[in-house]
Amino acid sequence: MQVIDPLGNKVNCTQAPQRIVSLVPSQTELLFDLGLGNQVVGITKFCIHPATEVSKITQVGGTKNCRLEIIASLQPDLIIANKEENTQSDIETLQQQFSVYVSDITTLSDAYRMIEDIGKITFKEAEAQHIQQQISKSLAAIQVAEKKSALYFIWRKPWMTVGADTFIHHMMNELGFINLAADKKRYPELSMEQIQSLNPAYILLSSEPFPFKQRHIDELQAICPTAQIKLVDGEIFSWYGSRLLHAASYYKNYLQTI
Repeated sequence: MQVIDPLGNKVNCTQAPQRIVSLVPSQTELLFDLGLGNQVVGITKFCIHPATEVSKITQVGGTKNCRLEIIASLQPDLIIANKEENTQSDIETLQQQFSVYVSDITTLSDAYRMIEDIGKITFKEAEAQHIQQQISKSLAAIQVAEKKSALYFIWRKPWMTVGADTFIHHMMNELGFINLAADKKRYPELSMEQIQSLNPAYILLSSEPFPFKQRHIDELQAICPTAQIKLVDGEIFSWYGSRLLHAASYYKNYLQTI
């Protein structure tokens, strides 16, 4: 079997991989949910789920600064990477020696394809299909009475939000929000004046990667006095693996009530 990843790389699958290195936190969690925990031999320091299991696995650095010598020493027969989260130079270097699957995810459809692809190359197709179907079914059951205008921030100094060509944008739409920065690309910076002029009904402050605090809420509330400002679980909006299984319950238990 051969899988071609979104970047056109050919990943040959003659047998189930026994030594997997994952360089993407959300895809690491997916590997465990596919029942591949015993095959995962290397992860990044940001791979935090499932907590008890990943604590026992060799760390190979961060997503942007992988320790290539550690990865090589692990002799993986499969490396799972992502175009945005990992650096191109690291991926290209690893591809010279190892089999590397690189995901490129902007939409839910992209996430579903990644889950399907990883299921194929790890010989866990049935398990991957089940996870994908459960995610799709749970998200389809979400009933949004009226979508709310919102800005979603991932950083401060400068204030950075998300454009239409991001996975977060698509999750905002799924979870009941209209992204007021949808006319922009990637992760644009907004001035305080721009934030104020957009007049969002909701301002969502992600739990990652920036540690937003009450002082940041106060700062935004001063210029958007009518906005509801909420700290939200960044993993729900930005993790595109099996963490999506939790999105519908998060909507019901938290987002639906705001």
